[in-house]
Amino acid sequence: MREPSNENKKVKEGFLGQKMIVLPPGVIKNMAQNPITEALHPTAVGYYPRAARHDRERKHGSAQYILLYCIEGSGTVHVSGKKFELIPNTFFIIPKQKAHHYSSSEENPWSIYWAHFSGTHAETLYNRYSKDGVPVVQSVPYDEQRIKLFSLLYSILDQGISVRNLEASSIQLLQFLSSFIYHEELYPNYYHEDQISRSIEYMKENLDKAYTIHELATRFRYSVSHYSDLFKKKTGYAPIQYFNHLKIQKSCQYLCFTDMNIKEICSMVGYEDQYYFSRMFKKLMGVSPARYKSQYKKQ
Repeated sequence: MREPSNENKKVKEGFLGQKMIVLPPGVIKNMAQNPITEALHPTAVGYYPRAARHDRERKHGSAQYILLYCIEGSGTVHVSGKKFELIPNTFFIIPKQKAHHYSSSEENPWSIYWAHFSGTHAETLYNRYSKDGVPVVQSVPYDEQRIKLFSLLYSILDQGISVRNLEASSIQLLQFLSSFIYHEELYPNYYHEDQISRSIEYMKENLDKAYTIHELATRFRYSVSHYSDLFKKKTGYAPIQYFNHLKIQKSCQYLCFTDMNIKEICSMVGYEDQYYFSRMFKKLMGVSPARYKSQYKKQ
């Protein structure tokens, strides 16, 4: 059988500029018994830049959880019969003891930071990341501080495997993982504007619904007061007031460009009470729905 050429050969490691530290089994065993490191500890960490032909398959899974963080290029991960794509500024955590296969794109090889981790708190951290126990690709804004956290973690392990170094690495690993799993809580300013933008899009997609301020705030994981403050800061309006504006704008389109009657339009924009709709319309537009339609027809 002909051997595959070097151009097509799959590679597990050995990339130009790579960084990699794998801790010996005896050291890992000691970390699992140390009261400071038993909760969470690294078993291997690394960085593979422009990892062409990178390909790794574990048919019986890994004894540890595996974080993959892509900063450029792309690649795929297969777990439990599902395929996930990693692109820049996304990460994925492979659950332990699950068969998996991941590989870099041939056309656009990825650059990834990775870490194998274990400990009594590892499963809990994984559950904080996953969606009902199922792994998902998640996006995080690129943050130079996260790269510094990894560099410090690597540097600590590179200095040696003394007890204090291992304890320091455990503490540093928690910070590194938290920069992914708890990024929204640690750096809320990254998300507030996007969350309000998503909220507005959600309103536009659900103009036929009637939501309370509590329902909208809960959906976007805010308290009512905080959600209202953020929304008003971005738009100048309270959330329900803005939602009503969107509904009336849409009803104007229905009045001008369709033959629907007022009752039908009410249903399309989420008002059960036709008279309440008419009052709201006149308050915002200055004329009744019927008057608005007749004025448009004359024009």
